[in-house]
Amino acid sequence: MDDSLSRAFAALADPIRRDIVARLTADDATVTELAAPYDVSLQAVSKHLTVLEAAGLISRRRDGQQRWAHLEVDVFDLLTGWIEGHRRRAELRYQRLDAVLAEMSENKRTAETTETTETTETTETRSDP
Repeated sequence: MDDSLSRAFAALADPIRRDIVARLTADDATVTELAAPYDVSLQAVSKHLTVLEAAGLISRRRDGQQRWAHLEVDVFDLLTGWIEGHRRRAELRYQRLDAVLAEMSENKRTAETTETTETTETTETRSDP
């Protein structure tokens, strides 16, 4: 498995980091702006940003006294590609299962029809004088 893929999924396992990523989809933000809605210290948010940065999900830059976080969308292509590939494989598996179930259902109907026809013919033969 690709290390960058593992790091990205691991980084997104935390709800605060997922929320930070979601907020960065709107615009770049400072650490202070990102920390505002959480009941955690700036240092804790900075550690979350370090994890996101190590995973390649964000980049950071300094502008004077402020540190800005920027979402790196290229990593989402990696995540999406991995998820989509597995989704397609699962979908194909379900389509094959649907085909098998449809064939089984058709075979059952055919067997029931054949059985009904044979029963009717046997009954008619017995009732003929």
